[in-house]
Amino acid sequence: MILRSGVLPPVDRSCSFCLYTHPCDHQAMETGYRLFRDHRRHNIDSSWLSTPVDIIKVWGIIWNPTFTFVAIIIMSLVFDYSGFFEYYAIRISKMAGGNGLKLFVFIVLLGSAISAFFANDGTALVLTPIVSAITARTGMDKRRALAFVMATGFIADSSSLPFIISNLVNIIGAGYFGVSFAQYAETMIVPDIVSIMASLGVLILIYRKEASVEYSTEDVGDENRVIVDSRIFRLALPFIAIVVLAYFLSSLDSIPVSFIALPAALTVLYIARVNGKINTGLVLREAPWQIVLFSLGMYVVVYGFGNAGLTDLITDLMRSLMSLGNPAYTLLGGLFFGFLAGAMNNLPSTMMGVLTVSSLSGNRFLLYANVIGNDIGPKFTPIGSLATLLWMYTLRRKHGIEVTPLYYMKIGFIAALPVLVVTLLSLYAVVSLGL
Repeated sequence: MILRSGVLPPVDRSCSFCLYTHPCDHQAMETGYRLFRDHRRHNIDSSWLSTPVDIIKVWGIIWNPTFTFVAIIIMSLVFDYSGFFEYYAIRISKMAGGNGLKLFVFIVLLGSAISAFFANDGTALVLTPIVSAITARTGMDKRRALAFVMATGFIADSSSLPFIISNLVNIIGAGYFGVSFAQYAETMIVPDIVSIMASLGVLILIYRKEASVEYSTEDVGDENRVIVDSRIFRLALPFIAIVVLAYFLSSLDSIPVSFIALPAALTVLYIARVNGKINTGLVLREAPWQIVLFSLGMYVVVYGFGNAGLTDLITDLMRSLMSLGNPAYTLLGGLFFGFLAGAMNNLPSTMMGVLTVSSLSGNRFLLYANVIGNDIGPKFTPIGSLATLLWMYTLRRKHGIEVTPLYYMKIGFIAALPVLVVTLLSLYAVVSLGL
């Protein structure tokens, strides 16, 4: 459907962060209540249960990453509603000159840029509807459209390595050990570039036939007509540059990243409010506030399992891997955390990794291998990350594109495994050789 001549079909964002209130959250809370009730009724051993002191410890770990994440998503939503992302999506569609394979490459690169500055969730939730609209506008069938949206979903996670802010996993995995923004970027930018190039190569091998399509650039629309708030639009690029510079400067005095991200989000929100062209109330309602309680609850449970001895088991496994020497233990350790993320979701997996690495005196190789594994590993299964579940739901419900779990896992293993391996090897090269 076209509302105005030369404008893409409207991008539906009405369910942007609905998954954070998914019924599974309520089921988890009900399960927790039953465990607590049975513990009281039958006097079950409670050595694994988290105490109020544990909850305080966990809050000390997650408050900075959680509020940073919320702030980044608020900024991405404001820029999204201004037309910023859609403008550049249309621009790259025209730059591709009607060549579908070029468009495929450009979308992957645009997705990697968005992930770097607005986190993986920002790419999955903001770019996916835009890409879906572009494929519909250019007349691509669902088979070809699937190739483009699968690439968008994959690159959202696989390119979320370069900065602490690029993934909630990064903020938790690095923040726990006091790694500064600059220290983290110095180590992870090269692995991120390797991951992006490997992802692009693998995705082209998988989808080159579907992506090789011709389209008319006239069908894409006029990029200037999607700009809703011109002031926010013009502000976006310089504002992003200033905020990233502030992140680096914060490393000098060990200032928490959220102390930069929250004021930045409030500033953008205030400007949008004054301009009156963006519904800031809707932005605030769509912000993932529930992730605060979700993170706290999730990590309290994981902390409890750690107290019960699960961390000790994983630590013993990592020590056994370390006896193999490097790069074997960096590679195998990262693969372990990647498969763990695919099996149990990357948020609890990250916490288990953090507690394990802490028991190993903060081994630098495993510290970053844990982050890489939990950034890329979620592509193995649909339950690997909340963003993936929401991405699949949005595609099916709002765009009529069905991605079955079996198909997702098939593509996930074919694409994610080689990408994870080469990225971990590049990490070893960076840390050991000082590249």
